[in-house]
Amino acid sequence: QVQLVESGGGLVQAGGSLRLSCAASGRTVRSYAMGWFRQAPGKEREAVAVISGSGGTTNYADSVKGRFTISRDNAKNMVYLQMNSLKPEDTAVYYCAAGPPNVGRRWYVESWYDYWGQGTQVTVSS
Repeated sequence: QVQLVESGGGLVQAGGSLRLSCAASGRTVRSYAMGWFRQAPGKEREAVAVISGSGGTTNYADSVKGRFTISRDNAKNMVYLQMNSLKPEDTAVYYCAAGPPNVGRRWYVESWYDYWGQGTQVTVSS
């Protein structure tokens, strides 16, 4: 079992930055690839980024490439999402999730992940 708790969300102006954190407890987070998803009002949840258990592989959704960076600190059981150049369309509830340790072709599919956090709200004003 893994428990995930997100933090760091808030209100920011367009062009600003936020860093989201995901604290994992239970089994060591090194055993899992960690992903970030988001869900905007009235829309389906979508994948944002993923990082392998070792941290050696990352993937990003096209909509956030070059603006967001996923990272992890396995010693602290933490995963981060640095979000720069935020846009109003980035407004959503952001979730972290834990899945199999190696990033696979299905990293963007919700069912690939075994554990989910409760989410943190990010609001970007124009």
